[in-house]
This record gives sequence, C-alpha cells and structure tokens, in this order.
Amino acid sequence: MSAVFVTGTGTDIGKTFVSCGLIRDARANGRPVDAIKPVVTGFDDVANGDPGMLLTALARPVTTEEIARVSPWRFSVPISPHLAAERERRPIDFAQLVEFCEAAIGGARGLMLIEGIGGVMVPLDDRRTVLDLMSVLRIPALLVTGSYVGTLSHTLTALEVLARRNIDIAAIVVNETPGSASSIEETAKTLAHFAAPLDIVALPRLPPDRPEHPAFARISALL
Repeated sequence: MSAVFVTGTGTDIGKTFVSCGLIRDARANGRPVDAIKPVVTGFDDVANGDPGMLLTALARPVTTEEIARVSPWRFSVPISPHLAAERERRPIDFAQLVEFCEAAIGGARGLMLIEGIGGVMVPLDDRRTVLDLMSVLRIPALLVTGSYVGTLSHTLTALEVLARRNIDIAAIVVNETPGSASSIEETAKTLAHFAAPLDIVALPRLPPDRPEHPAFARISALL
C-alpha cells in the first residue's frame, strides 16, 4: 500500500486531471487504487465536478452517497475553503479532516491518492493550511504545476515550503498550460536545473476523448 498527496502550485492547475490519469493507469495495470478529495469548493455539479471525475475514473457510480464518501467537505462558493466554510457556516474541523484522511490511508488495499484543494498554502481554517494537513499525514507529495509564465517562481516557492516541513516529493508534474509563451519543454528543463535530483515529468495537453499518455505510467512508477 502507498499513499500520495496530490497538491499544486495553485487552483485549476490540473490536480484532478493528473489524479484521474493515474487512476486509469493503475486500473489498466491491475493495481488497486482509490482516491479522495476531502475538501472541494465551487461544487455545484455532481457529475462534472472534481469528485465526480474521480469517481468516473475509478469506475464507481457518481451518486450522492459516493460523492460524500470521496469529498465530505463540499462548498458551493468557488473561493478559499476557510472563506467558503465561513459563508456557509460549516467550519472545517481540522481534527476530523485528519482522521478522515488517515482512515482512508489505513483502509487502502493499493495506491491511495489524496487530492488537496488549490495550492500548498491554501487556508483550511483561520490557523491551518493544506501544508499543515500534509505535515500531519506525513505522506509523499506529488506537486502539479503548469507551464504558464510565472510557474517557475510558484513551483520553486512551493518546493521551498515543502522542504521546510520535511515533506518528501514523489515527483513534479508539469501540466501544459494552453497558450503560454513558455513551452512545457522549457519549463521542465529550467525546473530541472533548480529542483534536481527530483523527478520532473512533462505532461502535454491531451484531448478530452484521449486522456491517456505514457507520462502517467512514468509518474505511477515513481509512486
């Protein structure tokens, strides 16, 4: 059994896309796999939201019950979790969040993916961030970033704060940003200069009907 925390340099960076690709790769190779995304904001579509995408990749029914199993803390407003929780008057209990994640890890038969929300430093309440959750769980992190202009600083900053908490990095995934002035190859090459000896995997933009790519097998081999 292995568990990995899928985090990112920011929101809408491709964490769910990468998680779904890893799920499909694991299933195609007969590897037991499960996934959770404990906290999600901007949730207004059962089928097309991040929890539904994870369930579809897992070949599980996209039902209200299954959504609740994957993502217990769901908020409709697309803002930071601590603000969404405040607006909806449903605070995120950090101890319960940790307990939920640890139970998922302990009950997993194979690979367990825990997908975070937003970037590394997104607040979960008035005192704790996603980084604090990772620090308590003490499992390796898979850092997803993009090829957009600015990603180099964002990625290296994320790596710095993860290193300060002694969180192991399984790999860095550079998920291609459409229309960026910087190519995915240039981004990956530059990061390699600063982030060695970490493994860096470049993932090109894939069409919705063909989401498979050899990069997912390479990432899976690192987990």
